Amino acid sequence: MTITIASAHRYPLKSAQGESVESLDLVASGALGDRAWAVRDEVRGGIRGAKKIASLMNLAARFVEEPTPANPTPAIKIGFPNGESCFSTDADCARLLSEALDHEVTLWPLQPAEDLDHYRRGAPDSEDFMEELRDIFGRTESEPLPDFSIFPPEILEFESPPGTYLDAFPLLLATNQSLEQLANLCPDSQIDMRRFRPNLVVDTTQPGLWPEFEWVGRRMQLGSALLEITAACPRCVMVTRGFADLAQDRTVLRRIVAEANQNFGVYATVITNGQVCVG
Repeated sequence: MTITIASAHRYPLKSAQGESVESLDLVASGALGDRAWAVRDEVRGGIRGAKKIASLMNLAARFVEEPTPANPTPAIKIGFPNGESCFSTDADCARLLSEALDHEVTLWPLQPAEDLDHYRRGAPDSEDFMEELRDIFGRTESEPLPDFSIFPPEILEFESPPGTYLDAFPLLLATNQSLEQLANLCPDSQIDMRRFRPNLVVDTTQPGLWPEFEWVGRRMQLGSALLEITAACPRCVMVTRGFADLAQDRTVLRRIVAEANQNFGVYATVITNGQVCVG
């Protein structure tokens, strides 16, 4: 089996559109600079992503300067759908973000893992726990919810593993072969990598319809980094969102649930730090 890195991506602001880059420095917390910033919901509390504030996906974020181990959360420039923008350093950034999202928020860089209150979950939208889960994961009543045992236990209490703005694990990988397979299953849909927000998209000679699922439980050398493929990634309502030039599309999630055991792409952790480069 051979693997070639086709594209690499990081997302400076959680749930906003990210950056395509030629290389990524991989460290224990994931790709350096990935999800370095996030918004806090000042209505219901807690760090929020597009599972709850869908309009976050209409924003675009870029670093003003490259993140480094000494400065992993440099300032970002945030672009709005109307073509205007602001910087994280602007005094009125929170106001402009709140207006763009139609929801009161503040903007935060990563905080120390010890600041547990910062990472604690905000109030749910529904008092019905199952309704809340189905809304987050975009499931109909007849569709299964994910196997939550694959997730770190701390995300029951916290929006993300404390010290990160990640959903669960440090990295997400997907293959071009799986993107092509999903496009075949959804011929009337826009199947685009941006819907799935991977850090790495790879080409592989691994056989199968969803080849990356065969890597779960294995270790993989990519560039100078050693990764462990942790679990298949259960998909949520975010893959259905419309943003930029992509239309809202529930069909994408319906096919993933029905044809791929509700998963697309795989999570990974970093065993040995290193750099990966496109190509």
